[in-house]
Amino acid sequence: MSRGVWIRFILVLGLLAGCAALAVNVKPNLGLDLRGGAQFVFEAEGTEQTPANAENVDKTLQVLRGRVDALGVAESTLVRQGENRILVELPGVTNDAEAQEAEERIGTTAKLTIHEVVSTTQPDAEPSKKNNLVLPSDQGDTLEVGPTVIQGEEITGASAVQREQSVEWVVAIDFNGKGGDTWADITGKAACNPSGDPKRRIAIVLDNEVISSPEVNTGVGCNVGIRGGSTDITGNFTSAEARELSALIEGGALPLELTAISDRLVGPSLGEAAIDASIEAGIIGLILTGLFIVIVYRLVGLMATIALASYALLAYAMLVGLGSTLTLPGLAGFVLAIGMAIDANVLVFERAREEYAAYPSAGLRRALAVGFNKAWTAIIDSNVTTLLAAGLLFFLGSGPIKGFGVTLSIGVIASMISALIIARVLCDLAVSNKGVSRRPGISGLGDVGKVRAWLDRKDPDIMKNRGRWLAVSGAATVFAIAGIATQGLNLGVEFTGGRQLDYSLSEEISVDQARQAVADAGFPEAVVQTADTADFTVRTGEISNEEEQRIEDELAAVGGDVSKVDDQQIGASLGEELRNNALIAFGVAFLAQLLYLAFRFKWTFGVSAVIAMAHDVLIVVGIFAWMQKPIDGIFLAAAMTIIGLSVNDTVVVFDRVRERWFGSKPEDDFSSLANKAAVETVPRTVNTGLGTMFILAALAILGGDSLRDFSIALLIGLIVGTYSSIFTATPLVTYFQEKWPMSRVKKEKVERAPEDSGAVV
Repeated sequence: MSRGVWIRFILVLGLLAGCAALAVNVKPNLGLDLRGGAQFVFEAEGTEQTPANAENVDKTLQVLRGRVDALGVAESTLVRQGENRILVELPGVTNDAEAQEAEERIGTTAKLTIHEVVSTTQPDAEPSKKNNLVLPSDQGDTLEVGPTVIQGEEITGASAVQREQSVEWVVAIDFNGKGGDTWADITGKAACNPSGDPKRRIAIVLDNEVISSPEVNTGVGCNVGIRGGSTDITGNFTSAEARELSALIEGGALPLELTAISDRLVGPSLGEAAIDASIEAGIIGLILTGLFIVIVYRLVGLMATIALASYALLAYAMLVGLGSTLTLPGLAGFVLAIGMAIDANVLVFERAREEYAAYPSAGLRRALAVGFNKAWTAIIDSNVTTLLAAGLLFFLGSGPIKGFGVTLSIGVIASMISALIIARVLCDLAVSNKGVSRRPGISGLGDVGKVRAWLDRKDPDIMKNRGRWLAVSGAATVFAIAGIATQGLNLGVEFTGGRQLDYSLSEEISVDQARQAVADAGFPEAVVQTADTADFTVRTGEISNEEEQRIEDELAAVGGDVSKVDDQQIGASLGEELRNNALIAFGVAFLAQLLYLAFRFKWTFGVSAVIAMAHDVLIVVGIFAWMQKPIDGIFLAAAMTIIGLSVNDTVVVFDRVRERWFGSKPEDDFSSLANKAAVETVPRTVNTGLGTMFILAALAILGGDSLRDFSIALLIGLIVGTYSSIFTATPLVTYFQEKWPMSRVKKEKVERAPEDSGAVV
């Protein structure tokens, strides 16, 4: 056994030891759905000049986001409800003192003011005059500023713009008549000071912080100032920075007073029992998956199972090390990454089996090395497409969409380390043993497996009936669309808003008992949480008073006398802004995946993969529509996971198609080669699918009502995605190939000898 293998093994042990230390010593941040926290509803009150309409409240929302970020609360939610209300959810704020402090800081009326700068000073310095202020500035220094000279209401607008013949972004500010006159006076006075003098700067202040302190341009005359009722603030802004500053100025200029109309501490929406059950289900699922991999791949399967356990440790350590927040959609990202970790190992082992069957005399170590090398492109392509989507969901999404992107990215990176580094070192050690070399059947690589052997004997021609398979996919899609059109989508309360009811009971019962009572009343999709102002909070869609009475009756049956503490209409927590951001993120992610596949394969492959992906999601949504199951935040997490599973499966098949096509002869037919490639990937598809299904089945059976629909959606998506990779995406590629053929020539760099050098290449 080589010294290099042992060195890599020691390095792997060191990595896992570091991850274990991090996992033990750092506690994870949990989102509101897993941990509970504070929930506030603020109502905005306007004036005749500035009404509290949706547009003005959205501008105020930008100011509140800055305040919430300053609290240091991760994965917080801020959305507008209706015209003039704002919902704020802060995970982890679990006591009255923290909640009261947060409410005071968030609910203070945003007040924007403009001041002349007196001087730069030290942070702890006293102002030189009574009405002056010492404030931190946007440029990293501390300024002493004079009294307010322009109030926020004297600013009529702010926007991020690019002036003609300039690539620089600026923030354009408009003043009313009085504000414009004052601006001309103070800029004229500031212009009398030399460049670099603090007195040449003007301070724009929001929430006792200088958000911008530009210096008056050298082209402005002394005692002349900037006239015309408007000005540009420059500062080498990016587009995003200019938009953020303009939003803060506009929001701070609005005299909207915020009144807290609801404040409560709520428990986790999943419940402690559901979370514990989900953890147990995940552990059982991983054990069953490991046993399955060991049965199929024997010794190398055991090594892969150990590597899979290391994946969980790696992913968790990365999560806590980066300070990320774990939510239910985040857990979905880890489920997807587990599937990808299993898939990478299965891909390698199937390739290694093929190599050993072709060249048994070369030995197991060579077969394993070739297996890793040949599976490399498929693993990289499938993981890169998933990382592209995850990154875009993080940068373009918000709320749970962003959380899913973070944990999926962590999970994918951890799965690649697990499969390509840890599993490789362990498997290399295993097959290097002389006893294993003499008995290759023990290794799990000594034969191609029963499924592959059966397929080789039967040699099915799937592409012969490609039109029939596409017709089946088309019929299933029409069936799904019909369900959506005729039954409608049973949107959860997160999307539609509805009714929030607070109850106190005379007898003490658990939150899980309360959830069951509400489900027995006919509302299994309702969100039931503990609350500080009552025993339980129940959030449902729009319900009648008769339906509400049914809930009271069921609660009374298990909890004694019921007192309704509060009853109010609520807006959607997954509001219009989040939905729009999600749609944009999904659209851009689809486009990025299509472009990547077009670059790595051909545009026809990218289009086929995206069509198959849309086909998979549509069918799952359609089945949920026919079954009238809720489309809620949990389903949203499942849909994102299905997209990842679908593209991953399709890329693996396409990689084998490309490999066979590039190595083919001129007389070989593309459809026949695509058929052969699809058949060769069936063992990998079956083994990966079954391995992932063990985890999902355990979640569906043991995870409780909260996660049952999530698991059902993923199981359906996994089955449909497995089918579509071979029976939808691949037939589509063969049709596209007939019209827009892919070249047989692999694009490679050709080394040329320098002219007249006399070299021979």
